[in-house]
Amino acid sequence: MLAVLEEERQALAGLDLDAIVGATNDKNRLCGTLDSSEVAELDEECRGMLETARRLNEVNRQVRNIIAANVSRRLDALTGGPQLYKAGGTYSLAASRA
Repeated sequence: MLAVLEEERQALAGLDLDAIVGATNDKNRLCGTLDSSEVAELDEECRGMLETARRLNEVNRQVRNIIAANVSRRLDALTGGPQLYKAGGTYSLAASRA
């Protein structure tokens, strides 16, 4: 999983769509394999590697979001159109009520 997450990071850095899709498929396959494992079967080293994988996946998710935001901003600049989605102030108000 760590190697796949590193491949995904490289694919994101290079904006390599085929490699990004490939990494996504590999992550899904590996998650299926990990789902079949019992938590009690994992030793400390495995748990540490899974925690590292979780952190790397979060970093990759943030990079994907930054890329998506940059693309949206560029498309808005080219089309002169408004954003299709904007969380605005009412979103935070609704969250505080929950």
